[in-house]
Amino acid sequence: MSDNKIRVGITQGDTNGIGWEVIIKTFADARMAELCTPVIYGSPKVATYYKNRLSDVEGFIYNPIQSASQARRGKVNIIDCGPSEIPIEMGKATAAAGAAAVASLKAAMKDLKEGEIDVLVTAPINKESVQSDEFRYTGHTEFLAAELEGEPMMMMCSEVLRVGLMTIHIPLAEVAQAISKEKIVEALHRLRATLRSDFAIVEPRIAVLALNPHAGDGGLLGTEEQEVIRPAVQEAFEQKVLAFGPFAADGFFASGMFKKYDAVLAMYHDQGLAPFKTISPEGVNFTAALSKVRTSPDHGVAYDIAGKDVADPQSMREAIYAAIDIFENRRRWAQMNANPLQHFEREKGRDVSVHDLKLPEPAEE
Repeated sequence: MSDNKIRVGITQGDTNGIGWEVIIKTFADARMAELCTPVIYGSPKVATYYKNRLSDVEGFIYNPIQSASQARRGKVNIIDCGPSEIPIEMGKATAAAGAAAVASLKAAMKDLKEGEIDVLVTAPINKESVQSDEFRYTGHTEFLAAELEGEPMMMMCSEVLRVGLMTIHIPLAEVAQAISKEKIVEALHRLRATLRSDFAIVEPRIAVLALNPHAGDGGLLGTEEQEVIRPAVQEAFEQKVLAFGPFAADGFFASGMFKKYDAVLAMYHDQGLAPFKTISPEGVNFTAALSKVRTSPDHGVAYDIAGKDVADPQSMREAIYAAIDIFENRRRWAQMNANPLQHFEREKGRDVSVHDLKLPEPAEE
C-alpha cells in the first residue's frame, strides 16, 4: 500500500443502488483516508441522505470541494457534480439516476485525463438507465476505451484468481465469430504485459479456456479449439508467452487447476465471471492495458438490497486497495525500465552500473 499522496477518484454510480452505501461504509473507517486521498464525484445531498439511513457510519465526514485541486489529505473529499436535485427511488432504474451516474463518471474522467487524480474507482451503474444521446456505451469498459489510450481488457482480480476476458458485453451467439487466432495471440500478449507491469509477476503462466464444452471433444462439439484456440496458444508460446490450454472450463475450475496459473484467459463474459464470483465474491474488476488505472467492485447496483443497510463494502475497499497497488506497481515498472542498463541492488545498498553487467557470450555459428 501507499501513503496518502495517491489521489483516488471515486464515482457515485447509480444513486438508486448500493453505490453510496458501500462508499460511505468504506470511508466511515478513518484509516481509509489515511491510506489515500479520496475524491468522490457525486451529490453531497445524496450522500447525506444515505448516511442518515445507515448505522455505525458516524465516522463518515466529508469535505465539500469545487475541484480536485482543493482535495485535502486525510479528508473524504466530495466534488458536487451533476444535477442539483436527484430524485432518490431506491431499488429502481430511473433516467435521473442514470444521468447522475454519467455526470459523475464524465467529471472524474476529465480529472483523470488531466492528472488531477491518479486512479479511478467506479461504483456500479445500470447499463440501461445511463443510455442517452450523450452516452451510448454498454458499460464502463467501453467508455474507458473511447476516452483513454490503449486496448482495454476486462480483468477480474483477487488474491486467488485473475481472469481476463477475450470478449465482453456481446451476445453469446456472436462470441465464436468475435474470436480469432490473431486476436487471442494479441490478448495473451496484453495479459502477460499487465501481469508483469501491474502485478509484478516476473514471468506469468496463463491458462486459456476452451470455447465449447469438453474443449470440443476432438471436433464433435465444435472446431474452434482445433482451428483457432490451440494454434493461438502455440503461437503465443513460441513468442515467449507462457500460455497453456485450451482447458474445458468446468473441469478447470472444479478441480482447482486455476491455482497453478497466474491468470486465466476466458473466451466470454459469463465463462470467466461466473466461476470468479463464486470463488472470489469480494473480487475486483480491473480495466487492464489502458494508460490509466481503473478498478471497480465486482458487483452490480443490487437494487434488491438498496437502502436496507445490508450491502457489504469489502469489494469497494478491495477495489481501492487494488487501484493503489496497481498504480504503484506500474510506477515501479516504469522506473525499472526507464534505463534497462541501470539497476539497483537495494539489498546491498549500492548502484550497479553498466560496467558491472556481464553480457551474454555471442552465440556460436
